[in-house]
Amino acid sequence: MISGCGKAADGISLKNQMQTILLVEDDSTLRMGMGDALEREGFLVLTAENIVGARNYLPMMPSLVLLDLNLPDGNGFSLCEEIKRKFNIPIIFLTVRDDERDITKGLDMGGDDYIIKPFRLPVLLSRIRAVLRRYSQHPPDHDALTCGEILLLQSQTKVTANGAEVALTASEYRLLLTLLQNKNQTLTRNKLLELLWDNDSHFVEDNTLTVTMKRLREKLGESSDRIKTVRGIGYKAVDTNDQ
Repeated sequence: MISGCGKAADGISLKNQMQTILLVEDDSTLRMGMGDALEREGFLVLTAENIVGARNYLPMMPSLVLLDLNLPDGNGFSLCEEIKRKFNIPIIFLTVRDDERDITKGLDMGGDDYIIKPFRLPVLLSRIRAVLRRYSQHPPDHDALTCGEILLLQSQTKVTANGAEVALTASEYRLLLTLLQNKNQTLTRNKLLELLWDNDSHFVEDNTLTVTMKRLREKLGESSDRIKTVRGIGYKAVDTNDQ
């Protein structure tokens, strides 16, 4: 079980294709107990106690998010809207709030299920598997991002270049994902730093981007020429087939 309270999880290899659950729960006892139970069922569990911690894991495209509504730094509804706007990740609300209006609101904004605490673990596991089955049977059309020989599968957090799988750190993956989502558009260095690392209002040295880009290009090998440096401005991923 991997915990996050606001620090990026760069030490995690993204090559493992085990189904991953991000558990966002501020109750430490419940968070630990649920995390251990889910790991015994074969899931890789990422845990966060607040919205800030959860955001660090979202670019890693977990298979599913278990989301509490009452969080110390915000509302689970707002995080749900943010996730659905930026990613195609299923969400199950876990909350003590049993008001019909809350349930309706959660489902209407894109939540895939709504479970009221307390609940029995077998029921939770059954509903997790039901949601995961629905997503596996109907993968999103926008799941695959390409740029020349580079292929990024968001649902699997998988990157290949010239057909060979590339193992990236979380920061390298986030950088490549952002470039491919904005293919053929120049992104300034400041904008990349803001998108990738600075959403917690923490100062990040500009050199961090330079080092991360260097390592990403090394791992992409010959395909690295798809990522161009726009001198004095920033970077862009270029796919000549789209121009």
